[in-house]
Amino acid sequence: MQKRVLLSENDLPDRWYNIIPDLPAPLPGPLNPATLEPLKPQDLAALLPQKIIEHEFSQERWVDIPERVRDVYKIWRPSPLVRASELERALDTPAHIYFKYEGVSPSGSHKPNTAVVQAYYAAEEGVRRLTTETGAGQWGSALSFAGSLFGLEVNVYMVKASFEQKPYRKSLMQSWGAQVFASPTARTESGRDILAQHPDSPGSIGIAISEAVEDALSRDDTKFALGSIMNNVLLHQSVIGLEAKKQMEIMGEYPDAVVACVGGGSNFAGLAYPFLQDRLNGERPRTRFIAAEPEACPTLTRGKLAYDFPDTAGLTPPLYMHTLGHDFIPGSIHAGGLRYHGDAPSLCLLKEHGLIEARAFPQTEVFEAAVRFARSEGFVIAPESAHGLQAAVVEALAAREAGEQRVILFNISGHGNFDLAAFDSFLAGTLENPTVTDEQIAASLGNLPSPSPSAAV
Repeated sequence: MQKRVLLSENDLPDRWYNIIPDLPAPLPGPLNPATLEPLKPQDLAALLPQKIIEHEFSQERWVDIPERVRDVYKIWRPSPLVRASELERALDTPAHIYFKYEGVSPSGSHKPNTAVVQAYYAAEEGVRRLTTETGAGQWGSALSFAGSLFGLEVNVYMVKASFEQKPYRKSLMQSWGAQVFASPTARTESGRDILAQHPDSPGSIGIAISEAVEDALSRDDTKFALGSIMNNVLLHQSVIGLEAKKQMEIMGEYPDAVVACVGGGSNFAGLAYPFLQDRLNGERPRTRFIAAEPEACPTLTRGKLAYDFPDTAGLTPPLYMHTLGHDFIPGSIHAGGLRYHGDAPSLCLLKEHGLIEARAFPQTEVFEAAVRFARSEGFVIAPESAHGLQAAVVEALAAREAGEQRVILFNISGHGNFDLAAFDSFLAGTLENPTVTDEQIAASLGNLPSPSPSAAV
């Protein structure tokens, strides 16, 4: 039995796949944060490089990957596809389980797939400095790496809970020359406002975005880079699924279920969207797509579909998405990259049309799956990725109960080498399961923006 598939550099995709023209309904557009009227591309000029704005609003199904970006991709791409045969044995399942492994990148996750692109276009435009947010540190690490390649200064606002839980992520970013700040900080007005109200705030990705955006808008030589949720990011991540389709073809199989974790949606879309194209055009109508998220931040399973700000201070364009409210502060789970209050609008639209299923898991259940995986397949994976793993395990056990040989493909978005303190806690029996009540969600949803009737969906 073939264990893994390694593509050559010649198999690296030369175009990204854009799902927007294939969606089952028009995608509600972003709003101007100042007026709450429909956003025009030029409204983003002070915040994003021009080419990134073009990608954000593109209606083209295929977008060319620049040769310089492909050259950088070759440092770690194509990434391997692996048959999880030892996990299959451990679960005693007839299912065939495959995983795409994105932990081979320099920063250890899928995030450089878009970080390199955003840094490349910023440098081409003459930008000197980039600001960004990061939750667990995977995105901040990726942008720090990309910035070092293109001679850019990178300033990272890292969610304080993760800053304290994962100190070596900070060291990694600093090794690539970035400055890293524990958010909320006293450096920005939005950070100071949060600290005035909540001096011990653990922070959130929404708060960190506010600080990074405020920083970027304060200087002419600076642009902002976002690691998830936006159309352009999901576009760039499609290299994952495009490679995986070739690899599954080599294995002579096609997935019955495609699974990944969801924080904002970048790694899920990166793997799933090229396969979703086959379902949307009728070629593979029965393939299922499963998004896994934490019970402590259940955006897809308990959030409201509405316009909301991607950041806490309301500086960014409101998006039509499943949201828990932009001032929602999740519990301090170790999957910091999933502690986000909203999701990519295209992913939310697909869920509303019944094309994506969503499941939420408690933290201890996720770590139990991660330890089982380490003891069968050998990889210690990120807590974020372990949510997708647990959803794949549930599918594999369902196949066992049904006595069916199903094919399951899931994405490991990153390794867990910087998350060992969390594994220590789990193995010692001290890991907790933060929860969120309906009352907490309702209170947070009470502050959503109110678009005019002409702008509202």
